Amino acid sequence: MSLSLSSYPTRFAVLTLLSATTVFFFYKSRRHLSKRLKSLNPISQNPIPKTPRGKIFFISQTGTSKTLAKSLHSLLNLNGFEFDLVDPKEYEPEDLHKESFVVIVASTWEDGKPPSNAGFFVDWLTESADDFRVGSLLLSKCKFAIFGVGSGSYGETYNAVGRDFSKKLKKLGGVEVLEVCEGDVDEGNLDEVFGKWSKKIVGVLSNLGENGGDMGNGVGDGSEDEAVSEGDDDEEYDDEFEENDEESGIVDLEDIAGKGPSRKKGVNDKLVNGKSNGGTVNGEKAMVTPVIRASLEKQGYKIIGSHSGVKLCRWTKSQLRGRGGCYKHSFYGIESHRCMEATPSLACANKCVFCWRHHTNPVGKSWTWKMDDPIEIVNTAIDLHTKMIKQMKGVPGVKAERLSEGLSPRHCALSLVGEPIMYPEINSLVDELHKRRISTFLVTNAQFPDKIKLLKPITQLYVSVDAGTKDSLKAIDRPLFGDFWERFLDSLRALKEKEQRTVYRLTLVKGWNTEDVDAYSSLFSIGKPDFIEIKGVTYCGTSATSKLTMENVPWHSDVKEFSEALAKKSNGEYEVACEHVHSCCVLLAKVDKFKIDGQWFTWIDYEKFHDLVASGRPFTSKDYMTPTPSWAVYGAEEGGFDPEQLRFKKERHHRSPRQENGS
Repeated sequence: MSLSLSSYPTRFAVLTLLSATTVFFFYKSRRHLSKRLKSLNPISQNPIPKTPRGKIFFISQTGTSKTLAKSLHSLLNLNGFEFDLVDPKEYEPEDLHKESFVVIVASTWEDGKPPSNAGFFVDWLTESADDFRVGSLLLSKCKFAIFGVGSGSYGETYNAVGRDFSKKLKKLGGVEVLEVCEGDVDEGNLDEVFGKWSKKIVGVLSNLGENGGDMGNGVGDGSEDEAVSEGDDDEEYDDEFEENDEESGIVDLEDIAGKGPSRKKGVNDKLVNGKSNGGTVNGEKAMVTPVIRASLEKQGYKIIGSHSGVKLCRWTKSQLRGRGGCYKHSFYGIESHRCMEATPSLACANKCVFCWRHHTNPVGKSWTWKMDDPIEIVNTAIDLHTKMIKQMKGVPGVKAERLSEGLSPRHCALSLVGEPIMYPEINSLVDELHKRRISTFLVTNAQFPDKIKLLKPITQLYVSVDAGTKDSLKAIDRPLFGDFWERFLDSLRALKEKEQRTVYRLTLVKGWNTEDVDAYSSLFSIGKPDFIEIKGVTYCGTSATSKLTMENVPWHSDVKEFSEALAKKSNGEYEVACEHVHSCCVLLAKVDKFKIDGQWFTWIDYEKFHDLVASGRPFTSKDYMTPTPSWAVYGAEEGGFDPEQLRFKKERHHRSPRQENGS
């Protein structure tokens, strides 16, 4: 008798056989996938606990680092780790402190510079690492690992970007869980090196999950029994001041020791691009040698010709983003996003202890260098400045309207570095700026009185008054001239003869010059300045040339107390007029000139100034003043912060936080 497929027992048997077959193949497939996942995770074959979502940044120019980052992203997701693949140009770096785990795959481009997609990210990281107000614990909850992609043929700059990321992140308190791994595209084994490093990342994340997120504080290699690294020992430096009485210009190469490229690889005394490492151009001595040029460019300067420079100020970036302007915006009404910071002379006759540049610029007493054309300097400065402004396009928060305005600079701060008044054609350069209706704020270090006398009208002329006595001036400014004190006093007398706006600029350094109220006030009658700016020193880190520490930095309350005492000593000639809390800066102004019917007139009518200059007729500082807004006046609730801007406060993370007293 034949079996009927429609019978119940037969159908049951067939279904049972199909179910068993399905289960068998499902089990085999699952087991095969499990083995594959375990092979990719050699550290632990236990279930991987879920960890916080991380970020993988690719710093890429031609796509190599991006491709590697994508492969790591796939591997981590396959192993159960949730990571976002991020292009840094689309990321707000202010959020970095919120991240728990960051991986950076970074290429090094020409001259040791980062690819264009990381320009703003790198600038933010550099500024934050060098800004004492940010604090060394900002990234204390962020663990990171870095893979550098470079070419060994670049010599000294091989994988410079990856190494620099590591240094800056650690300076901000980030915890490096793996030493920087470097891949050389010239070796032909980049994928192999990156693959091994990627497995170490998986191992680190596995340990992170197993330890409940506690990775310790050291650098590991991805193994389970990794010892904690204690870091590098700090080097000791001698910082003895040596007075040089030679009359010729000199370059202090000892002041940039360790900051410029070594001569070991690819650097010799032969001509490079028409310039000699001996510092000559077409047979003439160049102020900026290749060593100095490399050091300044590393700090973000754009070098113009053989002795000038331009750099984008952080306040320019801030106002482009609508986050407030510098103290000059509050005191004098400049538009920070339209201000160009430049100098026609990178050389200086002082070696101030608080120098922002740590003396990576040359020093000298007289102009002994090749001289570039003033029109060419102005043209190039504007061109380089606008290019830097254009690079801000697409940066989170940048306003389109402000970006457009920023492409037409209206102000020039001739105070970037060095002594601009040393440049023999300074008047021609100022004329060229004024022809373009660009205002001028020129700062001189009070060592060239004859140059001050010969200056044509400047929108606002500053003299740095860093101390009130001869001994303290020598200790703080460390001038090259033996007759520095006489030159200083003669500079103040020359300032008195100027009809346009003049300013004493005081930089307060706790423990150095904050007790000299009487000495400072005695200098008022010599120069009779229109204004006196009192600003707390900005800490830029300890170096071989400066031993200043955070203890030397006054709080805004200290600056206010000093300013009020100084105003009181003037017997009513000066009063506190404005303040900018963020910059720890206070302005004293002459009462009889700039206070009319109880209203301060410290702001500048820039269009009126340019019209007066163009007329060729004599004019004074009272001819182009305009009322100061209430929010900028001393004691205002806003503290000098423009209410039309969006206040953005960074989170502060300090090991030993102090009360900011109104800051």
